[in-house]
Amino acid sequence: MMFRLGQFVGNVAKGITASVGQRTVVRHDVEERRGERDGQEIVLRRTTIEEVEVRPAHPPRRPDQPREEQA
Repeated sequence: MMFRLGQFVGNVAKGITASVGQRTVVRHDVEERRGERDGQEIVLRRTTIEEVEVRPAHPPRRPDQPREEQA
């Protein structure tokens, strides 16, 4: 049972620290409008970030992971 608990914690840790690929920001737009209402200045800001993420085609198989059957 302790082995399974250790295996579970290890899998969670791998998920947190795993690299997801290379990200490149393609476009970063900021739109801003200013106005006044009831004597207070109001700022409406909209930010849009477009990214491209490149992931490996097939992640490396862990030794303890069973092979997937080919269809």
